[in-house]
Amino acid sequence: MEKNYGFNDYKFFTEMSELASRHQSYDLSLGLPDFEIDPRLRYYLKESADMISHSYESLSGNPLLIESIIQFNLNRKNSVKLKKEEINIVPCSTFGLYTSLKSILNIGDEVIVIQPSYYTYAPSIVLNGGVPVYYDLDVDFKVDWEKLQDCISSKTKAIIVNSPQNPTGKIWIKEDWNQLYELIKHQEIYLISEEIYDIYCYDSEEHYSSFLHPELKKRTFCIFSFGKMFHATGWKVSYLLAPENLLNYFRIHQQYISYSSNSPCQYAIAKYLEVFDPAENQKIMQQKRDIFNEMLQFTPLKIEEKSQGGFFQIVNFRNVNKTMTDVEFSKWLTVEKKVSCLPLSAFYNSKQDSDYVRFSFAKKDDVIINALEHLKKNI
Repeated sequence: MEKNYGFNDYKFFTEMSELASRHQSYDLSLGLPDFEIDPRLRYYLKESADMISHSYESLSGNPLLIESIIQFNLNRKNSVKLKKEEINIVPCSTFGLYTSLKSILNIGDEVIVIQPSYYTYAPSIVLNGGVPVYYDLDVDFKVDWEKLQDCISSKTKAIIVNSPQNPTGKIWIKEDWNQLYELIKHQEIYLISEEIYDIYCYDSEEHYSSFLHPELKKRTFCIFSFGKMFHATGWKVSYLLAPENLLNYFRIHQQYISYSSNSPCQYAIAKYLEVFDPAENQKIMQQKRDIFNEMLQFTPLKIEEKSQGGFFQIVNFRNVNKTMTDVEFSKWLTVEKKVSCLPLSAFYNSKQDSDYVRFSFAKKDDVIINALEHLKKNI
């Protein structure tokens, strides 16, 4: 167990993308989809310009969107039955994470962060007076429940889980949520469950939400992202599920940070959800993952396990170079070999090196193909 107040450095993420741009490299470093959204989504956004008042939306969100969210979750294969009092529209998943933590943390409370993890987690904890406690996944990126239990103390107030996970692509199943509940059920420990890649589960895997656990949901803030769902990240509309009592605490703070979310986009998303088939977007993204994985086989880079979900694939680079750090390798690959990635150590608070880099396959097919053809010829 490691306790540390440090932050992951967000600047490194943008620096790698800028490095790719400067050297005219294929940028597979960031999870920013570069392909078009569904034209119907554009249509509903244009329609919203004439249909709504363009004033603030309510604190909880557009009623039409909330009803659409209820129906969307009911239609999942692992159906989630919701009440409107359990739903809140938020500007983005980072806002949902930050404000959820603000709703429950007191000064000095500990929050467990499972690493590798996205860089926003630790800052959100620290800015709310909490203390991050880091648990590193095993070499296969699976949870060792005994080691995770060792991270829990009398000061533990929350744990953050991301499924499908960035960067590993791992998915939590029903048994994982059961295991987690057994660890925390005797203590007042809350769950921040970031499920923003929920529709992107591959190879017949199905998303299983933490909110399906009848007891766990009573202490859970569950975060979803329409930006990820529709690969329209600039729209900045997400939603959060929580039991009514926790959502009341959440809204107390929400009203002073960002009262409401983008009104025209809320209306457009509500209308689009009526015709949206998540299986279509899942199929598109799995095809991109498969193109990436199949073409990577013709390079010395090694995939030890296919991504189960999300936008990213972890790759072992040691067949190419055994002495570089993962940071050095990522920069070398970007500058010298013209394909950008991120080092896995960037997703840890204090890790200096690893055998892995992360690629994003949430890109146009021709970008993926050209990048991998280039690697095939040059490494």
